[in-house]
Amino acid sequence: MIADIGFPIVISVYLLVRIEKKMESLTVSIQSLTNAINKMK
Repeated sequence: MIADIGFPIVISVYLLVRIEKKMESLTVSIQSLTNAINKMK
């Protein structure tokens, strides 16, 4: 019973943490791209 509930929760948390790190990286990349575009103007 616990394995039926605990395993999906652990997998979900793991995937959310990985996605959060990738989103952070994407945000930094977008900010640097915005700065580069603004310097060109």
